[in-house]
Amino acid sequence: MNAEEYIVRSETLNGWPVRLTSYRLEQRWFCAVDNVDPGACIARAEGASREEVERIAAYKAAGRLARTRRQ
Repeated sequence: MNAEEYIVRSETLNGWPVRLTSYRLEQRWFCAVDNVDPGACIARAEGASREEVERIAAYKAAGRLARTRRQ
């Protein structure tokens, strides 16, 4: 199995810079959201379309980042 249609893009969620990585494996789409520095995974999702998994993963990540305190 090889990842196809692999895309990495940057966004800002709740004031935090994040990176969304999405790709397709056979018929399923996957997306992971990580904070740019140090690159820890914040949320993941899988589904039938790129738009769906990116929306779900970004929603989960935004909720988690909203609860994170800044120093």
